[in-house]
Amino acid sequence: MSLFTNLLNLHSANKPLEDFFTEIVAYFFSIHQDLLIAWLQQNLIIGDKSYSRITITTQKEHQGLESHTADSRFDILIELSNGLDTDVIIIESKIGSTDGNNALKRYVEILSSLPNVNQRILLYITRNYDPQEEIKTFASKQKTTVNFHQLRWYQFYSFLDKHGSDTLAQEILTFMRSNQMAGKNQFSSIDLLTMMNFNKTLNFMQATLSEEVEAEFKNAFGRVTSGSPSITQWRHHSRYIIYTGLSDGWNLWCGLGYFYLNSDDLTSYPYIGICLEVSPTFKNRPKIIKAMQNIVNDKPEIWTPCGLTVTPDWSSIFYRKTLQEFLSYEDQLCPIKEFFIEAIKELEIVREKYFDFPWKGLSAGEMIQEDMECADNLQQTLSN
Repeated sequence: MSLFTNLLNLHSANKPLEDFFTEIVAYFFSIHQDLLIAWLQQNLIIGDKSYSRITITTQKEHQGLESHTADSRFDILIELSNGLDTDVIIIESKIGSTDGNNALKRYVEILSSLPNVNQRILLYITRNYDPQEEIKTFASKQKTTVNFHQLRWYQFYSFLDKHGSDTLAQEILTFMRSNQMAGKNQFSSIDLLTMMNFNKTLNFMQATLSEEVEAEFKNAFGRVTSGSPSITQWRHHSRYIIYTGLSDGWNLWCGLGYFYLNSDDLTSYPYIGICLEVSPTFKNRPKIIKAMQNIVNDKPEIWTPCGLTVTPDWSSIFYRKTLQEFLSYEDQLCPIKEFFIEAIKELEIVREKYFDFPWKGLSAGEMIQEDMECADNLQQTLSN
């Protein structure tokens, strides 16, 4: 895990990923102005000019024009001057969102209205594909033309991977990989093997978690979520699990299956086992954290802690083994299933011994009631 990921995790509520990463990139360019110019030139955003002064500002506020209904705030504002002319670049960054409030259009109009500026440039850089042809056309038709450019964050990653050599650059690269900003433009041999064996791997994981294992999990915790949601867990959280909520709002939940599946380290093995996790805002969090700490202190050889700190964050304990421990078996299906059932029973044991308040998944009847309430709420929303 990168330094920046650890720092971002200090935010207890909504983690400001976009603003956080903007500050990192702006700081990097402020101390590596030669790389800023090289990056802009490589992407044909500026020409071969020499600049005597470079100013980089983040979260720069600008009063809205008369036609605007709100003021604007630029992620990054770059001013490049050679003593005679000044070029202005506004960078709008998106990682997990899109331009949903017409910010790009406002920025074009603001750039076009700026006095005493030579080149006016709007750079829209995103993690995901988000074409903005209308904005490009709109920018070109302004009374004072604005040059609109669009890049993806993986392009910056490729540039930094080639030209960034210091510790800060390496930390940025690690952070970008962990936040899916390092997409590649070609398949590797490992990618091809993954594609050809995906169904085989998925079917085997499903087999180890189905039938008696799923029944044992449901019997222990009241309900089980599996199937398509497990695939979603794989994509977004690097784990393939069956799971259930143990409190209202999923503030406490447990999951059984495969963890750390999307590691950048090709020499490490995934873990299998069971996880109990509590949210940073759950009202019973202090009691749960105390119980988790007692479990780890009493059974350090079999329970592994993760994030049991004072800092508000998702905190968990794992009863797990590395998948490598099962590779020597000729028939791996049975040993893995047996370990999963063992993990379920172990969580039941510590639940009874260490937790002095009830937590249990919803019963079948409660699941139906919950689904009916969700349907009623949806119907009310559609009717309004």
